[in-house]
Amino acid sequence: MSYKIFAYWSAPKPEDVDAFEEYYASTHVPRAAAVPNLVSITTTRTADGFEGNEPEHYRVAEMEFESPEAMAESAGSEAWATMRACSGDIIERFGVTLTVEAGEREAGTPTAS
Repeated sequence: MSYKIFAYWSAPKPEDVDAFEEYYASTHVPRAAAVPNLVSITTTRTADGFEGNEPEHYRVAEMEFESPEAMAESAGSEAWATMRACSGDIIERFGVTLTVEAGEREAGTPTAS
């Protein structure tokens, strides 16, 4: 079992997409990847909503830790503070919103091939 944080970003204005993507990829993701105890980080730029609907979020990031305790320990680090400050910069600079949720990863049932 592991513990994941999910960060849901709203879309920047169309004229800010290129600048947002550049800053997100070159600055924010490396800062998030530097957080101690991080097992993995996955970022996704959504393109399609379910069954033809518009996507609810523009970007989704998943940060995985071995346990809630490992994540809590990371939350006290300087790297975590730097990542949070960077998130605030993104919100202020691009006028986007950020929603963060967390939970334990549950094993799924394998599908037949």
